[in-house]
Amino acid sequence: MARRQDNTTEPRIKQLSVLGHGGFRKLSYAEWGPARATRTVICMHGVSRTGRDFDVLAQALAADGVRVVAPDLPGRGRSEWLAKPAHYTDRAYTGALSTLIARLDVEEVDWIGTSLGGHIGMMLAAESSSPIRRLVLNDFGARVSARALRRIGVYLGKRWRFESVEELEAHLRDIHAPFGKLTDEQWRHLAQYSAAPDPAGGFRFHFDPAIGMRFAIPIYLDVVLWQLWDKIDCPVLLLRGEDSDLLSQSTTRDMLNRGPAARAGKVTVVEVPECGHAPALMDAAQIAVIKDFLFPAGACEAGAGRSDRSTLASA
Repeated sequence: MARRQDNTTEPRIKQLSVLGHGGFRKLSYAEWGPARATRTVICMHGVSRTGRDFDVLAQALAADGVRVVAPDLPGRGRSEWLAKPAHYTDRAYTGALSTLIARLDVEEVDWIGTSLGGHIGMMLAAESSSPIRRLVLNDFGARVSARALRRIGVYLGKRWRFESVEELEAHLRDIHAPFGKLTDEQWRHLAQYSAAPDPAGGFRFHFDPAIGMRFAIPIYLDVVLWQLWDKIDCPVLLLRGEDSDLLSQSTTRDMLNRGPAARAGKVTVVEVPECGHAPALMDAAQIAVIKDFLFPAGACEAGAGRSDRSTLASA
């Protein structure tokens, strides 16, 4: 793909109204690259994160002439909070993102989803006539560890407060160490877009605390999503942090041997070294793997994927 000279250092911040329980709410998204690009990529963050997690990846894709859209899910980042904790549902997320895809005025999109963002991508890709052309699942799959979900639930259930953004950054470096080896600049970036002023003083996280109430009842059984995977037939890149506690190696092996995408040889599994849940996708080697998958040189669309298992070399 030819490299563009467009200014790709800062995104365009946009909003649209999406309808759900309790009425319309504003959904915010960052848009990079040419608005009329040949390809549009949607980057979807995890349960407590924001779309600005993808700035480094978005810049790299936009520099190659790709349009990149990174939304903040309802209740996160610049997007409005929903009226009640019970409104944070799968249907709320898929409805909001379907509205966004309609706003983008494209026939198809590529989807890069981390954790919950991968779950949303699977739900959309499993629908008939789905607009998802290629799907990247970042440390998420067809079976999700209950133990990991309990860990995440306990974390979300706490009311975190920090005296400064620097204190919040130190917390992120500790709790999100499984993201991988990030630079000081990248940790500062994550902290900047994770922080929001707390009315009581200092800073809190940039997400609605009510989201944690969805995890109030502990999860003791793995979440099984084979009913979605068995309907997905587009090419899939499955990234797994080698130390992930959410996505097991046995699940990735099963995903290589089950479902229409696997039977057609369209599933690629890559294990990311020195990462847990979930790789930050800020590393040059990780970005290169994603680019090669989304835009394979000389590969025909029907058989572009490869059904094997490889390990990503550290950059």
